[in-house]
Amino acid sequence: MTLKEQLIYVRRKLQLTQAELAEKTGIALITIARWETVDIKPQMKAYGKFVAFCEANGIKFE
Repeated sequence: MTLKEQLIYVRRKLQLTQAELAEKTGIALITIARWETVDIKPQMKAYGKFVAFCEANGIKFE
């Protein structure tokens, strides 16, 4: 699953907007938007926040 697919999956599962996900993860909204629209490699710090948020909400990716 790509990062874009992961983000969309998490947002839909938790019924969050990009802005709400940004607020809850501490990741900038523009970063969330870019991850969903452009195939870019995320910075490890920001991606770590996303992974920690997912795990805290019972979502794990292999």
